[in-house]
Amino acid sequence: MKLSEYHAIVKALESSAHSDDLSSIATKFTQPTNTIIAIQSQQIQKRLKRTAHLHRSARSQAEHVQWYKSVSEGPEDAISKHATAIGISPVMLARCILEQTESSNVAQLLRDPDTIRDPVLRDQVRHCLKVDVECGPGSDLIKMSVGDQYEEVLQDQLTLMGIPFLSEGGLRDKGYDKTPDILLTTPIAVEGHVVNWIESKASFGDEQSHRQYLREQYWSYWNRFGPGLVVYWFGFVEEVAMETRVKGVVVMDHLPTKVQTLLS
Repeated sequence: MKLSEYHAIVKALESSAHSDDLSSIATKFTQPTNTIIAIQSQQIQKRLKRTAHLHRSARSQAEHVQWYKSVSEGPEDAISKHATAIGISPVMLARCILEQTESSNVAQLLRDPDTIRDPVLRDQVRHCLKVDVECGPGSDLIKMSVGDQYEEVLQDQLTLMGIPFLSEGGLRDKGYDKTPDILLTTPIAVEGHVVNWIESKASFGDEQSHRQYLREQYWSYWNRFGPGLVVYWFGFVEEVAMETRVKGVVVMDHLPTKVQTLLS
């Protein structure tokens, strides 16, 4: 999509009050609902990263604990509702409270809330883990699972097309430390561009995330293996993709079926 449309979608999401509005936003901009959900998820993550330090300070930690003590016998959704009111992730607020009230390993308590000593806090933390779709062990597992599913889709498509490749696991077995999801044993041409490797991203390619991936992953792949292809399965900003296409990193939202195998 065009950058202007992306900004319009972000603005619509910011003014949206309910998750039910996502389908109407998708209809308005004629985009798949999964694309709108992916953009919304990115916006939430950006906001959480921008404000996380504000809630991790000693003063904020003390205020969170003081608030909790005042409602410590409250309903199971007390922490999650308060988190929403102050603009913080429910799991992040639960973590802050656990760090000040429990002596055990907080990460372990979040993975296994049954081990929390206080029964009321236990129920409230359980509820936070249930409703928080962006943070916490459960949401991380879901994101990993979705990422793995799309990597499998990519591998299946390449196999059906008869294109030989090495997976990330196969590359690590050979001693590579920083690897793309797919390294083609025989290069292919995609829309006139040579492709030696493919990276699968079960996300939307916006300006910030794409440039971060370029710094942390794509350019190192390019330096080691040559030009490649990135597949953002939920779409991307066209202007950003055009910048890197001419430099050897092609961006698409699918694996094209019409490719040319190049002799090595």
